Amino acid sequence: MKAFSRAIDRFCQQHRGFGIPRLMLFIVIISAVLFIIGGAGSGLYGFLSFRPDLILRGQIWRLVTWVFIPLGGNIFFVAISLYFYYFVGSTLEREWGAGKFTIYYLFGVLLNIIYGLIIWFTAGLPELSVPLSPMYLNLSMFFAFATLFPDFTVRLFFIIPIKVKWLALLNAGFFIFIIISGIILGQFFSALLPIVAILNYILMCGEELLAYIKPLRMRASPQVVNFKKAAKQVKRDMADKPYRHKCAVCGKTDVDSPDTEFRYCSRCNGYHCFCSEHINNHIHFQ
Repeated sequence: MKAFSRAIDRFCQQHRGFGIPRLMLFIVIISAVLFIIGGAGSGLYGFLSFRPDLILRGQIWRLVTWVFIPLGGNIFFVAISLYFYYFVGSTLEREWGAGKFTIYYLFGVLLNIIYGLIIWFTAGLPELSVPLSPMYLNLSMFFAFATLFPDFTVRLFFIIPIKVKWLALLNAGFFIFIIISGIILGQFFSALLPIVAILNYILMCGEELLAYIKPLRMRASPQVVNFKKAAKQVKRDMADKPYRHKCAVCGKTDVDSPDTEFRYCSRCNGYHCFCSEHINNHIHFQ
C-alpha cells in the first residue's frame, strides 16, 4: 500500500498536467441529465449499462457509460446523492490534486470492469444478472474523505451535527450488510462488488488509515511530537534570512511571491515547507 501510494505521488509530481479537473462535477452533471431525460423505465439505462456480451459485439461505450447511471428513487434522493458525491469528490480533488484524484477514481472504474469481465468469462453467463453500479465506487470515496478529515462535522438531515468518522462506520456497516446478505442469498457477484469498490481506497489510503487506527502512543512518532518545537527552531534559524518560507520543491519564497500560501508537511522526515501548489503534490522526505 505504501509503495503504491508513493508511486502515485511521484507520478503526479512528475506529470503535473495529468488529470481531469473537476472530474466529479462532470460525472454528476451527466448523471443528473440522464436521470431527467431517461428514468429507469425508459430503456436508456439498459442501453448504457455494463454488458460484456454486448461489449464484445462492438458496443464499447458500455465500458464507460455505466459509471453515469444514477441511483433509482425519487428526485430528492437522487439530488442529495449526487450533491454528496460532488462534495466528497471535489474535496478529495482539492486535497490530492486533479491528477491523484483522477487516478483514484479511474482505477476504481478499471477494477470494477476487470471484475465484471472475470465473472462473465468464468461463469459463462449470456449476460450479467447484476450489472455494475457506480454506487459502491462513489460511496468508497467517503472512506477516503473520512480518513483524511475524520473530525469534519456535517449535519445529518440538515439538523444533527455528526463527525464524518461515525458516518464512515455506518457506511462500512452498510457495505458489510450487502456482503453478508448477498452471500446468504447466493448472489455472490453482488456480494463482492463492495469489496472490489474499496480496493482502490485500501491501496491509496491504507497507510493513512493504519496510522489513524493505531493507538495514539504507537502512532505519535518523535517527528509529530516535536513538530512545534522544530518549527520554533527553524524560525530562529531563519531569522537572519531575507525570507521566512521557501518551497522545498520549486524554491518559491514568501518574498518573491507574497500572495502565495505556504505550509509545512508533518509527514516528511524533517521540517520542510511547501507552497500551496506542492503541499499536496510532493514526494515526502524520508
